[in-house]
Amino acid sequence: MFMVERALPVLIFLLAAFVGASPVQAGEYGSYDPKRIFVSSGTAAGQGHSLDMAYLDRMLNDLGTHARNYPPRFDTPQDRERAVRDVKMLSGLLDILLEGPNPHPELLSRAGFLNGIGHNLDIAGSAQKSDAAFRKLLAAVPDDPRGNYMFGTFLAGAGKQKEALPYLEKALAVGVTDAAYGLGMVHLTLGDKGKALEYLHAYKKHNPNDGSVDTLIEAIRNGKVEVKRSPG
Repeated sequence: MFMVERALPVLIFLLAAFVGASPVQAGEYGSYDPKRIFVSSGTAAGQGHSLDMAYLDRMLNDLGTHARNYPPRFDTPQDRERAVRDVKMLSGLLDILLEGPNPHPELLSRAGFLNGIGHNLDIAGSAQKSDAAFRKLLAAVPDDPRGNYMFGTFLAGAGKQKEALPYLEKALAVGVTDAAYGLGMVHLTLGDKGKALEYLHAYKKHNPNDGSVDTLIEAIRNGKVEVKRSPG
């Protein structure tokens, strides 16, 4: 029997720009120096600084492979400890970059994603940081497809299913077809199996090779899915 727990702190979104397909085994988490996202260079005007987005995204990709979902998956406790350290340092660096009245949307989306991972790693304050970053992003770019999808799935994973609905609905409306899966799961946890099946079938149309959705749909139809409220 499938069990779907309410308020389970899980980050279920797939962020194509940052992370690839999730492997069966997470593998070893790499060794990084978060300070390398800052690149210094000499210019005619003096010392200049730029941001190495490729290195930042490389770290986010690896972190996401291990901890975009709850519970995180690491080969060793040492790998997890290193990831926690990296998330904390990256989060602090992004805080500096996001200071000011008009932070860049691309940095806000990365900060939201990073701190969502921090939430899954039980880092205090990460959920609040992720929430704030996504809200600032969508205040600046309300129809941002990826931002709505990411924020909706974050809210759903944080146990705020009703609040997640409008963001996932907007993401779907502007072409993020994977949002249909998130909407299906949200409606399932809210107890509306009819709506859940409607959205899961819509997701299936765009992902015909995802056999796990067939299994889930069949389980819902046969009453083999139990929605369970998790403690706390």
